[in-house]
Amino acid sequence: MSNAKESLIIFDTTLRDGEQSPGAAMTRDEKLRIAKALERLRVDVIEAGFPAASNGDFAAVQAIAAAVKDSRICALARARDEDIRRAGEAIAGAAAGRIHTFIATSPVHMQAKLRMSPDEVLERAVAAVRLARQYCDDVEFSPEDAGRSHEDFLCRVIEAVIDAGARTINIPDTVGYNLPDRFGQLIADLRARVPNADQAIFSVHCHNDLGLAVANSLSAVLHGARQVECTINGLGERAGNAALEEIVMAVRTRADVFPCDTRIDATQIVPTSKLVSTITGFPVQPNKAIVGANAFAHESGIHQDGVLKHRETYEIMRAEDVGWAANRMTLGKLSGRAAMRARLDAIGIHLEGEALNTVFVRFKDLADRKAEIFDEDLQALVNEDMQEQSEHYRLGYLRVCSEMGTRPEATVEVLVEGVARTAKAVGGGPVDAAFRAIEAVVESQAQLLLYSVNAITTGTDAQGEVTVRLQRDGRSVNGQGADTDIVLASAKAYLSALNRLQQPQGRRHPQI
Repeated sequence: MSNAKESLIIFDTTLRDGEQSPGAAMTRDEKLRIAKALERLRVDVIEAGFPAASNGDFAAVQAIAAAVKDSRICALARARDEDIRRAGEAIAGAAAGRIHTFIATSPVHMQAKLRMSPDEVLERAVAAVRLARQYCDDVEFSPEDAGRSHEDFLCRVIEAVIDAGARTINIPDTVGYNLPDRFGQLIADLRARVPNADQAIFSVHCHNDLGLAVANSLSAVLHGARQVECTINGLGERAGNAALEEIVMAVRTRADVFPCDTRIDATQIVPTSKLVSTITGFPVQPNKAIVGANAFAHESGIHQDGVLKHRETYEIMRAEDVGWAANRMTLGKLSGRAAMRARLDAIGIHLEGEALNTVFVRFKDLADRKAEIFDEDLQALVNEDMQEQSEHYRLGYLRVCSEMGTRPEATVEVLVEGVARTAKAVGGGPVDAAFRAIEAVVESQAQLLLYSVNAITTGTDAQGEVTVRLQRDGRSVNGQGADTDIVLASAKAYLSALNRLQQPQGRRHPQI
């Protein structure tokens, strides 16, 4: 009898569903950087975006399809002809492509949102799959809100779309409503009841509204699902999606329970997590499983003693296996351009010409202020440079005076399309004063929703990475800034968010 394990397909939707987190919109170049990191991680399928949402999303999917060769590139499309054609065009240049089409099947969605009868939904689903098959052989279908759909109707729809050519059937828990035992049983029941179920791979896409996305996904795997849709760091709408790193390491660590395994290169998990965190401005909480700063830390004396005697007393995984030890090489002020470029290449960032020169100048400036420069510092430098390439606002000068017993005062110079403007303001603290001074120049009328500070590396000379979320006219954007001076990093982050507000939105939610 063979002991070979089945393959569990990892479908990453960081670039599509993850981008729907408030303020997490990414540029084309940022998406490309993450896509290449996912390729190094050996993700099977990368859902690169929703091409019908905007011309920018179409261009990003098209660029990723051309650049990534070792992962299948997937484009999302509603069950509409125009969406599917747009998706087909976007992935035309992919080495391996997929179209993922969907339509809602729960009573509440069909009645309140679609205003369609079940028969009309069934007809639309079949037509969408048939049209998608004209563009590629690999078609995935999702009955949106399957977790609240009637099982009999689900069986009808799934059987029909498999007959129409769908080769992956994804069962989404769209609103995170399900519980692990019931969701796993739903997968088992569908696989047993649908006559042609053996002609498709069953997949799951779970949201984390009740904190059960990973548990529901793993339960589904135990009941026969062989694809899991997930995101780096659990990024996603509302409370997020199932976290890729937790799915992968649960299956690998509990090989005694799961009859399958992934092809993921786990040593790339932490570097990819940090890249996504840097680009999106969503810091990873310290106690986050696998990728949190405290995930392999031991404070208790009993735990420390046990680990020193035998690691497996309190550790079920090795930190180096998920990439914690893989990116510890440091650079310093004596390091040259070649060393910096080699390290950038090693972490998947390839720069040439003027872009390399600009980052090297920033690198040398940082090295004068910081003893050791880590991979995370390099990622922050590159991210800052990319943000500045299309700036409407740029920081020219900042001076902040803060003394005990007095209100802090900030003087700022902001370049507005190259024209210098200055202003002064006082505030409740140095950061507040800096923000007020910037607002005195730009008069954005934006509302500050979030201010977050995260140390990129350890030590008192570490760069602080600041995330600012601004909202204006119902639109939320994130801005990031990094510097060893936290007030300066805050000003950079605020201007970064303002620059994003200046860019046209041009993107619709894919389920509207």
